[in-house]
Amino acid sequence: MKYSLTKKISYSIIILMLLVGLTLTTIFGMNGKGYGSAKDINLGLDLAGGVSITYEIQEDNPTSQDIEDTIYKLEKRIEGRSTESQVYKEGDKRITVEIPGVTDANEILTELGTPGSLEFLDYTGYTAWSQGQDYTPLLTGSDVKAAQAYSDTSSNESTPYGVSLTFTDEGSEKFADATSKNIGSRIYIIYDGAVVSYPTVNTAITGGSASITCMETYEAADNLATYIRIGSIPLTLNEVSSNIVGAQLGQDAIHSSLIAAGIGFVLLCIFMIAIYRVPGVVATLSLIIYTTLVLFLVSVYDLTLTLPGIAGIILGIGMAVDANVIIYTRIREEIAAGKSVESSILAGYNKATSAIVDGNVTTLIAAIVLYIFGTGPVKGFATTLAVGNIVSIFTALVITKVIMKLLYNFGLTKESMYGKTVHRRTYNILSIRKWTITVSVVLIVVGFVAMGVQSATGNRALNFSLEFVGGSTTSFTFDKEYSQSEIENGIIPVIKDAAGITEVQQQKVQNSTKVTFKTKDLSLEQREAVEAAVTEKYPLQDGSIVESDTISSSVSSTMKKNAILSVVLATIAMLIYIFARFRDIKFALAAVMALLQDVLVVITFYAVFRVPVGNTFIACMLTIVGYSINGTIIIFDRIREMLKSANSKTNITELVNSAVTSTITRNINTTITTLIMLVMLYILGVTSVKEFSLPLIVGIICGFYSSVFLTSSFWYILGGKKRGVIDEAISKKEKAAKVGPDGAQV
Repeated sequence: MKYSLTKKISYSIIILMLLVGLTLTTIFGMNGKGYGSAKDINLGLDLAGGVSITYEIQEDNPTSQDIEDTIYKLEKRIEGRSTESQVYKEGDKRITVEIPGVTDANEILTELGTPGSLEFLDYTGYTAWSQGQDYTPLLTGSDVKAAQAYSDTSSNESTPYGVSLTFTDEGSEKFADATSKNIGSRIYIIYDGAVVSYPTVNTAITGGSASITCMETYEAADNLATYIRIGSIPLTLNEVSSNIVGAQLGQDAIHSSLIAAGIGFVLLCIFMIAIYRVPGVVATLSLIIYTTLVLFLVSVYDLTLTLPGIAGIILGIGMAVDANVIIYTRIREEIAAGKSVESSILAGYNKATSAIVDGNVTTLIAAIVLYIFGTGPVKGFATTLAVGNIVSIFTALVITKVIMKLLYNFGLTKESMYGKTVHRRTYNILSIRKWTITVSVVLIVVGFVAMGVQSATGNRALNFSLEFVGGSTTSFTFDKEYSQSEIENGIIPVIKDAAGITEVQQQKVQNSTKVTFKTKDLSLEQREAVEAAVTEKYPLQDGSIVESDTISSSVSSTMKKNAILSVVLATIAMLIYIFARFRDIKFALAAVMALLQDVLVVITFYAVFRVPVGNTFIACMLTIVGYSINGTIIIFDRIREMLKSANSKTNITELVNSAVTSTITRNINTTITTLIMLVMLYILGVTSVKEFSLPLIVGIICGFYSSVFLTSSFWYILGGKKRGVIDEAISKKEKAAKVGPDGAQV
């Protein structure tokens, strides 16, 4: 591990350039416009506001299913711009679309297009349509699943542009029948009463997808694709208003959160240096690189950052610290075993690699599944989590290793600079398994009882927020424009007191005196009380009236289903990976049981203390799952390692207890470092940030509890206590010993 002077200088320059370069890029960006900087990051509606567009449904008496389908189609239509958009029903015949990070309403309106009807007609149908007669369309917009413009520059065609279409199952059958009957004829695509394309059918198309080819320009192809996508919406919509709106949380929330994050980060670094000394310094440098690199990637790839996204970053920081803690704990153990500092560093990284990779890959698999199948905040959370996860592996196994070796070569070679593991007695964790499991069961039962009591008394089992259950909007046009701070600290408290509620979201129209407040459903008496209380202290503009309406949830039923589906599939994927890596279904089942315990106990917290369940709830649960699985992997990895050295005299109970004891320092320190960030957010954050951080604090503590006291107990109960576990390990070891280095039998 000895470096030459040239290597020392080269590595030092590289590390310094990386630190300074990323830090400056995060602050100023890569060009004069701030590209790649933290200021260039797209912020969500909750943090920065955006565009609010209200459409009116043209059909009379639309069905709830048609409205739900329309909302879902609009969500998918704008997903390419941002996964953090909100679409919800307002009143009886209006749908509102809120898109973050946009400062030009006309721009987004042009991109969205005007939703209208879409029909596919053959020549007979087209003739009847053009003459104002009755006709039956071959297909409608509801039969189209997706439409995308493409450019095939590799083709020899003079017009390589076109539109690829994908149909629903029912639409595929209709299109196959239509094309088989109209070979050589045209199919007319009618959008909102006008012909937008009339391609010729060359052959029967039965695969569920098709292409409209030979278009003159890519712009023409893109316009047609837009018409088809927006025309697949079941209802006809007419735009009635569009406004630029401010952040839902306001500047105070952002400012206080940044201060909390900064203080938390400094405290985290101080803790790491105090506990781990030289490795703590290495961890501090790597965390700076990690944080700046994540912010850079979020900015460069135009990811939208919201509170759920911040949860993903917090989890990523926790996992980055965790990886460092695993490595440094291993280094200490090697020093305590009598090895030199040099060999301890190398052995520490080698022995920690499998646990770090397993923990991060497990979480990465979950993030990928969540991104593929999730929508809205789930997809946003998954994106930031995946980015943080990949960067975490890189900084832990590459960057910290280079820095550690470099500091060693600069003369930091004393054992005291790296610390030494204190040999503590083995904790008999398994002896109290009945008590620890009982505590979990009692807490879970309390949660179900609390939800049952709430339901019996006419309330919802959980205190669902506006995003899940909808509510009311009340709009005031004041005689002057109020700042975000004045709204948050002045008007909102008045509304809360008058209506007797705890949750109020505000939406301020830019360059206007109009402010809309979103609350849970208000009775007539509550509405009148709010109107009277607000207008008494804050006069309205002459001639203006207070506008009130109802709104549906911004988390649609489809989004809820997709969120549940993505979580289930992510759990299954993690189970499969754990089974594949550990070759023991008991490990996988024990991990899932621990995860289930964590989720249910946190739900108990939500139920008992009536914490609002909103968009951040999903991110909170996913963060807890990600954190918990990482701790579980560490303990299981240690059990697996100890099984490899087991012999016929090994006691499985003592082995498990020893594995848990040897990893308990890691669990404690990782929990503390993660809690530092969350506690600071809770102390310094505004109400919405507190409601977001408090369940996370509870979840992180639950994750620690399950990792230390439950996972090993579950594995032991499921069959790990059987003698066969040891015998199998010995058998594998003996088999390996009979095989030579070239694979030949010895």
